[in-house]
Amino acid sequence: MVKFLKTGKVVLILSGRYAGKKAVIVKNFDDGTKERPYGHAIVAGVERYPRKITKKMRPKKVAKRSKVKPFVKSVNYNHILPTRYNLDLDLKSVVTVDAMREVTQRKAAKRAVKKVLQERFNSGKNKWFFQKLRF
Repeated sequence: MVKFLKTGKVVLILSGRYAGKKAVIVKNFDDGTKERPYGHAIVAGVERYPRKITKKMRPKKVAKRSKVKPFVKSVNYNHILPTRYNLDLDLKSVVTVDAMREVTQRKAAKRAVKKVLQERFNSGKNKWFFQKLRF
């Protein structure tokens, strides 16, 4: 079988707290690990999308509405839906397996992911990734 769930692939989370949210695969484990003996991936995604901005809004309100809230999670392959899109984010050094085990390291990884996603949103690239999924 062809391995198509690779780093950078945009996926949709199907179940749980982040159901319906977009995420990017940071690291994949096709054969599983000792703790998780099933195929899974570490994903980083957008928990709360930026809100709509109009021309007459003040700069303070614009800054508040254009914030991105990220999440970092390990997800079973059965609970993600791969899309045809890829996103080239450099998160491999930030989000590691060790960072997922420790709570304080996970928070630090989440902060680093927030910084990367916020820069990407502010630059105006990949606007589709930062919009709520409507269906």
